[in-house]
Amino acid sequence: MPAMPPPVPTELEGLVEYIAQQQDAFRIAAFGLTDEQARLTPTAGTLSIGGLIKHVTNMQAGWTEKIAAAPGPGPDRQWADDEFILRADETLAGALAALAAQSAVTRAAIKEKGLDTPVPVPRSAPWFPKDIDAWNVRWVALHLVEEMARHAGHADIIRESIDGATMYELLAAAEGWEPTDWLKPWSPKG
Repeated sequence: MPAMPPPVPTELEGLVEYIAQQQDAFRIAAFGLTDEQARLTPTAGTLSIGGLIKHVTNMQAGWTEKIAAAPGPGPDRQWADDEFILRADETLAGALAALAAQSAVTRAAIKEKGLDTPVPVPRSAPWFPKDIDAWNVRWVALHLVEEMARHAGHADIIRESIDGATMYELLAAAEGWEPTDWLKPWSPKG
């Protein structure tokens, strides 16, 4: 995927393209990592790139279930204790494949329902407002961009802490860009 979403003729296509861009940020942050590196938590927190990929996959699944059920309430998703952990029996490749599959389903659900379909506000978390009954798919799409952007930023910081790699050099390597005077594609050190 290129570094920027393409020009879009409609709001729906714009939201879907920006969601796709944020979804792809996790593939780029994970580019070239081993399973062990994807489990590292090199910052003061407990986040890892593999764990973030699992969380973003599960978070999208929860919202996609709500979109698909709309205007009905849809299921309340139960979050796993290992939501933010790439376990020893899981691989980065498997987590990325699950993310890619869920990401495609999420984009398709948004396109299918359209932006104005009401999505009932979940009552399962204390941070959801109690004074409104529904958002719409537009709100959910914007929330997905916001949530994934926050976690993509976490992934960028974690990746830079692991091996110094930054997003543009990783993107250049993943996409096969030619080196320039100011940007060299990432390559493993050593």
